[in-house]
Amino acid sequence: MKKMLQDLKDSSLSAIGSAASPEALESLRVKYLGKKGELTAILKQMGKLSSEERPVIGQLANEVREHLSKALDEKREQLYAKQLESRLISEKIDVTIPGIPVKVGKKHPLSTVLDEAKEIFVSMGFSIASGPEIEYAEYNFDKLNHSAGHPARDRQDTFYFSDDDRILLRTQTSPVQIRVMENRKPPIRIISPGRVYRKDEVDATHSPMFHQIEGLVVDKGITMGDLKGTLNTIIKQLYGEDTITRFRPHHFPFTEPSCEVDVQCFECKGKGCRVCKGEGFIELLGAGMVHPKVLEVCGIDSKVYSGFAFGMGLERMTMRRFNISDLRLIFENDVRFLDQF
Repeated sequence: MKKMLQDLKDSSLSAIGSAASPEALESLRVKYLGKKGELTAILKQMGKLSSEERPVIGQLANEVREHLSKALDEKREQLYAKQLESRLISEKIDVTIPGIPVKVGKKHPLSTVLDEAKEIFVSMGFSIASGPEIEYAEYNFDKLNHSAGHPARDRQDTFYFSDDDRILLRTQTSPVQIRVMENRKPPIRIISPGRVYRKDEVDATHSPMFHQIEGLVVDKGITMGDLKGTLNTIIKQLYGEDTITRFRPHHFPFTEPSCEVDVQCFECKGKGCRVCKGEGFIELLGAGMVHPKVLEVCGIDSKVYSGFAFGMGLERMTMRRFNISDLRLIFENDVRFLDQF
């Protein structure tokens, strides 16, 4: 058995020294030192030895095991060192080469103006509310005092999902105001920003998909003066103290009295151009005192409470804020245009 152990030692050391990879080395470890390896097979024959020979052969077997284990460890370190060296060479980085510039993104101008508006409204005590973009006609029209034959309900103006015109893409964020009034007692002071959809032709100031910021205030003693003062404050904070506004009488089914608010055209300064279509002013928002029927349908006593509501187009606010003359530029994702902001 001494010769068998010596032969095993010589052959295994030679094989270990020739191993070309950690995987091959692991296979040799299993072959020689594993539970079913060659050294174990030799030791199983010790039962045939005399009591005097067993300690001698046992000591020799332990020495062989130690030699092989040591050789395996040394070879493993050599192979890993060689692999590391190869990787360092193959993955070598020339630090003198100029780096690849990483272009950092920035806010879209719509997001910038929306965040500014939110900050202004929140500082004035408003909270932010949201609702579904796919809406029921009951919330989009009926509870907002739109009669059955109102032009806004026409299929030429609204994107409907159902044949009975019960489900649609909301045309305004006013349904959010209804949902808030149904579930919250006055005083109420909220804004509801979000996407809305109408069948508008695309031009310099219109799009079939756009964004609105609508506001609602309901409390005791709210007047038209509160509405005008709030809107003037907001507009001047957004566009500067020298911003010129114009309030015009109008009609909305859900407010009475109603008005539209314009800002002087930033392109022509009131002289008239293609952006303002010769008017000198650009319509910014609609507003008015909440109609008593709207309050009552939401369970609010119109004899005790009054309120005002308004809705402004975020795209037009953005155009005024950054002096953008064509709304289509905002949606075309031309990096050359967006890089300016």
